[in-house]
Amino acid sequence: MAYVSIRFDVDARAADAWSDALIERGALSVDVSDPAAGTPDERPLYAEPGVAVDGYWPVARIEALVAAGVDARALVAATAGDIAATMPHCETRPVGEADWVRATQAQFGPIRIADDFWIVPTWCEPPDPRARILRLDPGLAFGTGSHPTTRLCLEWLVDTIAGGERVLDYGCGSGILAIAAARLGAGEVFGTDVDPQALAASEANARANGVRARFAAPEALPEGAVDVLVANILANPLVLLAPALAARARPGAAIALSGILESQEAAVAATYSRWFTLGAARRRDGWVLVTGLRTG
Repeated sequence: MAYVSIRFDVDARAADAWSDALIERGALSVDVSDPAAGTPDERPLYAEPGVAVDGYWPVARIEALVAAGVDARALVAATAGDIAATMPHCETRPVGEADWVRATQAQFGPIRIADDFWIVPTWCEPPDPRARILRLDPGLAFGTGSHPTTRLCLEWLVDTIAGGERVLDYGCGSGILAIAAARLGAGEVFGTDVDPQALAASEANARANGVRARFAAPEALPEGAVDVLVANILANPLVLLAPALAARARPGAAIALSGILESQEAAVAATYSRWFTLGAARRRDGWVLVTGLRTG
């Protein structure tokens, strides 16, 4: 199968948002690098259309891999619209066959979430066989544990799950957060996503980890409120979903919201303060985890 590489430069602060949105739009892989480290002909293109940059951070080089035949410019334009960004100047080049499996595996290794809890790809040996291990490989759905938003949610679950809780992972992606909740001792775990591929990936990952979790489209979720609700999506959908998520949380339920840039924190917090008493936010690499407890 032939591929096409799409290359462009953006403000480094927006690199994660671009990467996530490109994957959502169907990119097969996305690499983020420092263009200043390249050879002269690989130095920055543009941070914004028509604005030259000096070749030093904070410019980030985005290189996305797509199948041959994909309209690269249309894909980048649609992605820019998704994250309210300016359409960048971009270049494309054909890419031949390669060992993409080995190349992908080289990018992922074991991730420590807590002293006794690790996310480990299937091709790696657990660093500590006595620890709780969640096996997860990169796939069609978002969520491997490496992204700051996922790490924030996983660390929060480690601190929050005491055992026996009813948990909902809203926007489950790969199912990593639902599976982690089950591994940590939650009593009943549900995950939901609007993407059928995400639901299929979540079910397969739950089976591979030997945990019980139910995954369904939002309209097919069982009725009833939950004790713990986690949603790692994006700020705008979180604001729109606030009434629905609040309705799913029983009084006193703990909630964690991620996929939120620092600049978006105030808007999300203001929306959810209608139903939740919010606690101290957690932060990592420009991303924020908003947490709180459902008021009675």
